Parts: sequence; structure tokens; C-alpha cells
Amino acid sequence: MALTDASDEELMLQYKTGAVAAFEELVRRHQRRVFHFVLRSLRNPQAAEDALQEVFLRVVRNAPGYEPRAKFTTWLFTIARNHCIDESRKNAFRRTESLDAPLSDEDGSATRLDRVAAGTAGADENTDAMKIRRAVDAALHKLPEEQREVFILREHAGVQFKEIAEMTGVPENTVKSRMRYAMEGIRAHLVTLGITP
Repeated sequence: MALTDASDEELMLQYKTGAVAAFEELVRRHQRRVFHFVLRSLRNPQAAEDALQEVFLRVVRNAPGYEPRAKFTTWLFTIARNHCIDESRKNAFRRTESLDAPLSDEDGSATRLDRVAAGTAGADENTDAMKIRRAVDAALHKLPEEQREVFILREHAGVQFKEIAEMTGVPENTVKSRMRYAMEGIRAHLVTLGITP
């Protein structure tokens, strides 16, 4: 069986026995989704790059004890989620100024990065899209942690509700409820800014 035809669980079991190519296939399949998840969770591209490396390093470290009790992606995103929680706790003690952080508390406020000259013609073409993206990000980060986590896992990492329930240890209906409340919260925030979703 070709590696591309094997399931994630089969690949992980192959890697557990020393098949490095199986691990490389798992990384190829999942690195993008994991990166988007950790980026949305940590809100810092450099921290997300570091987190991506750490998540797959933890997969390597935990490979000897891996058993396919659940889907591989559930196991992988649980590792990613736990890493993001750990990083958030660490960062609560050492705050730094982010280039992506708004310059004021006003919604849609410019960021430090926006103050840097783009150096390209037509930079204003994406202003509306950037404003909406910032508004959604601001709304997302005003949500309670459990709603934000479900939204990011579902919408940005593509994790199924059942898997999110397994990762977070709550019933699937609770996960769906959190997603619904997250969507309502984001929608309400956008409406207050005059943006109709």
C-alpha cells in the first residue's frame, strides 16, 4: 500500500515502527491545518511557526506510546491545543507589543504593522477585506475561551464536532452549542460595526 493511500492511523503505526517516510506524509497532510489553528490561537506568526515545530516534535516524542484509540487528528489537535494553552499561560506573565495588535481600543483600529509603508501600488484595494478580517478577529477574541476554541478548531482547523468533543472532554451537543453562541457573538459584533454578515 502506498503511503498516500494509508490512513493517518496506519501511518502513525508505521512511524512507530521506524518508517520515517510515514511521519513525513503525516506532516505533509496536516501541517497547514495545525499551523492555521495555532496561528489563530496564539495570534503571532512567529509563535505559530515555533508551535508547529513543537507540536510535531511532541508527536515524535509520544510516538512510542501511540495507540489508535481515536482518530489521529483528534490526538494531533489535542497536542496542538494543549501546547497553545501552555503558551497562553506563559505569555500571560510576559506581555509584549504585537505588530498585529490594534493601536487603540477602537474596533478596526490600525495596527503597528499597518503604519509600515506597503511599497506596492494599489495597497488600498484590500482595505475593506482587512477591515472585515480585523473586525472578525476582534469579535473572536472577545468571545469566552471555550467558544473561541471551538470556533477556531471547527472553522480554521476543520476539526469535526465529535473530535472537538473528545479533545475538550465535553459532550458533542455542548460543542455544537458553543459553536452556535460563537457564531451569534461574532455576528452581533459585526452588526454593531455596521457590517452585515
